[in-house]
Amino acid sequence: MGLEQLPDELLLTLTDRFPCRDQPLQQLKALLSPALPSPSTLVVYGPHATGKSSIIKAFLDQQRPKQRHAVVQCRECITGRHLLERTVAAVREAVLNDEPEHDSGEPEARANPTTYPGRCETLSALEVHLQHLLENQGKFTLALDGVDKQRDAPPTLLPALARMGDMIPNLTLILIVQHPPPRFLHQTGVPHIHFPPYSRNQSLHVLSRQPPDIFVESPPDDMDHDDETHEEDKRWLWPRFCAAIWDSLAQNAARDLTSFHEVCQRLWRPFVAPIVKGDFGTRDFSRLVIAQRRLFQDESILLTSILSPPTPQTSTPTPQTQTQTQTQPKPQTHDLPYYAKWLLIAAYLASFNPARLDALYFMKTTDRKRRKKGGGTARTPTRRPSQTRKIPRHLLAPASFTLDRLLAILHAILPHDLRTTIDMYTQIATLTSLRLLVRSGGIGSSDPLEAGGKWRVGPAVNWEYAQGVARSLDFGLLDYVAE
Repeated sequence: MGLEQLPDELLLTLTDRFPCRDQPLQQLKALLSPALPSPSTLVVYGPHATGKSSIIKAFLDQQRPKQRHAVVQCRECITGRHLLERTVAAVREAVLNDEPEHDSGEPEARANPTTYPGRCETLSALEVHLQHLLENQGKFTLALDGVDKQRDAPPTLLPALARMGDMIPNLTLILIVQHPPPRFLHQTGVPHIHFPPYSRNQSLHVLSRQPPDIFVESPPDDMDHDDETHEEDKRWLWPRFCAAIWDSLAQNAARDLTSFHEVCQRLWRPFVAPIVKGDFGTRDFSRLVIAQRRLFQDESILLTSILSPPTPQTSTPTPQTQTQTQTQPKPQTHDLPYYAKWLLIAAYLASFNPARLDALYFMKTTDRKRRKKGGGTARTPTRRPSQTRKIPRHLLAPASFTLDRLLAILHAILPHDLRTTIDMYTQIATLTSLRLLVRSGGIGSSDPLEAGGKWRVGPAVNWEYAQGVARSLDFGLLDYVAE
């Protein structure tokens, strides 16, 4: 292919603006040349934050005098009809803006170019509108950015759009997507341009082009620091800092360039704070990393939040406050799986409910009022207090139970059927390793999950702990606990 497809000066300008994207730019140069025929449909794909949208828009802007274009952001369209009408309005605006002015001034339609007479509800109507707008026009490029994430899109949207260029000869359609499935356009021969994710060296190269300042204000008086030295120091320190961030945090948690840049910007000011104070020099990178190693170990920086972190209290605590803090230990909680929580609730009920009342609390039958056999009237209650005081069962020691009874209670309290792929014995082993379930019988056996073994809940599973687990499952534990 000839090199006259795109001037080398324009290609060098784009390469300088978007480094490490030489191969996609060369492919765009070959496929979207104003002097040569272009494909009717072009698919540009790649992960998030790889420069697809920015490079396509900048590339088309460079060709505007020779080839007109329109870019539609599909993420801003609410419905499929909104996308079609937005496309028609964008194409009409691009056509009107590139028309030469007449002697009488601008055309009347240019006063409001976003409106177009007539509705566009279907893809057939879109084709008619585009044929009317692009009639007797030169080459026109239409880019649909994020069309694979379009809301309320019919399954035939992408295949129908891909055939739009066959109906309109001077139209080239660019579909910008992230991860296209195979044959998602239901046709072959459509060229694809891949934007690969940035590697470690490429990410460091892109971020090193614009290093931030070390000193927001003027440096301390004891430091001989002019503007030229400051520029040299920040260009030396910033790439090494970004490399340390990539190796510690961004390699596994912030692989795209945007997230990597955000993490570096958040940690830059805390990292250079000792330099600003004068404790370290601008070239003491190794010592500075050791002193600020907590910044590279805190993974909470990867989470974006609108809430400011809690500030530590600088006031001296009183002896009474220290006593209250020591006498009120924080309750230990566990982030358990879904079925492990239900299993723990069933174990708590099996430990504190008598076995003789299981049919009353867990049988899924119609709740009928019990009547006295043989007729007659019940004894009228007396007002004398009972001679025996009843202790709440949750204050007593937990009783032992068998695995058969535990699984029976679990099936009774589950709001849905138990999945066949769930291994409940693995969940029991997990609770046992956390000391939430304790073996109380059959100690001499080598198999902890034998049928004859007995269990009970651990000391950590008290009434407050069980209530907390039940609230997380929206389960009314009080309705199933015997008095």
